[in-house]
Amino acid sequence: MSTNLPTALETEFTGKVALVTGGASGIGLALSRQLAASGASVVVADHDEAGARKAADELRATGARATAVAVDVTDPTSVEAGVAHAVDTFGALHLAVNNAGIGGPAQPTGAYGIEDWNRVLATNLSGVFYSMRYELPAILAAGGGAVVNISSILGTNGFANSPAYVAAKHGVVGLTKTAALEYAAQNVRINAVGPGFIDTPLLRDTDGPARDHLISLHPAGRLGTSEEVAELAAFLLSDRASFIHGSYHLVDGGYSAS
Repeated sequence: MSTNLPTALETEFTGKVALVTGGASGIGLALSRQLAASGASVVVADHDEAGARKAADELRATGARATAVAVDVTDPTSVEAGVAHAVDTFGALHLAVNNAGIGGPAQPTGAYGIEDWNRVLATNLSGVFYSMRYELPAILAAGGGAVVNISSILGTNGFANSPAYVAAKHGVVGLTKTAALEYAAQNVRINAVGPGFIDTPLLRDTDGPARDHLISLHPAGRLGTSEEVAELAAFLLSDRASFIHGSYHLVDGGYSAS
């Protein structure tokens, strides 16, 4: 398999099985590619089953081991089945990236729709809990491993008119720290990544002035790329990060420093 990775990194995850939620597009797809390029067997889990299959086909075309599974992270039964699919297909689960998430309408807290609130929290926070609820026993059964939860810069900052998203992403950071304390002594590392605004399909439809405003919030003068987030997440999943537990790592072009 041809990659741009240094030779040592091409086999970093050989023998490991990784599950990526929201793995069919954006940051999740970049993560699926990164892990596959480093030797992992990758389970692409996404509510978009056709997209997941397309992503898995792409990975297999490079020589990687990959499978697709339809998972709705708001449904614990669906998540449990997705984890079981990973174990049944590849024999174990060692690594997980809980990336599936949605945005939500732009409304102030006092006018925010109750259904919108519940929908965003169900995906962005409960979905991470459900995922870890079933991933962690499987990872323990495999002898240990690592989990990365994708939060956001809004896991530490506020953002007007996004109360549900901000609350959920703060919750992901707290959930990550709590689980890390619980499992550190059992050879499982759990960390979170906080991307800034990333140039994904979610933002590509943003109009010119709104996009320019988002860019202006980053001292680096641009949006981030999915690949930049994937690099950080892959490091945290690797043995190179063996003493990193319960941490929240920003990849945000300086957004949170300003």
